[in-house]
Amino acid sequence: MPEKESHFHHFLRSCKYSILGLAAVHTEIAFRQLVLLNIVLCVLLYCLDFDLIVKMILLTVGILTLVIELLNTAIEAAVDHTSLEHHHLAKRAKDTSSAAQMVMLILLATLWGIAVYQRYFL
Repeated sequence: MPEKESHFHHFLRSCKYSILGLAAVHTEIAFRQLVLLNIVLCVLLYCLDFDLIVKMILLTVGILTLVIELLNTAIEAAVDHTSLEHHHLAKRAKDTSSAAQMVMLILLATLWGIAVYQRYFL
């Protein structure tokens, strides 16, 4: 009977897989572009005079763009692994995950626009 893994060892193994996932996704140009965008936005958050809650919301939405891109990349990899043949359901899966990223980026731009407008133009 195999030994049961301790919670700590399970946690360490999970961290290892997460790091491997980040290492794998760094080759994706879209992910690197989003990292760069988030770095620029974080510098802006530091420089601009927003309330703390606004900064927290903008930071959260920025990080969510990275999360969505990780999921998008995972879906694309799983679909490509399943079959390289063109199939309408595979296309739908890829298009839908890409659309999720687009919606998130529209939300990010909208919230930044509202925050800047409210703080500096009202």
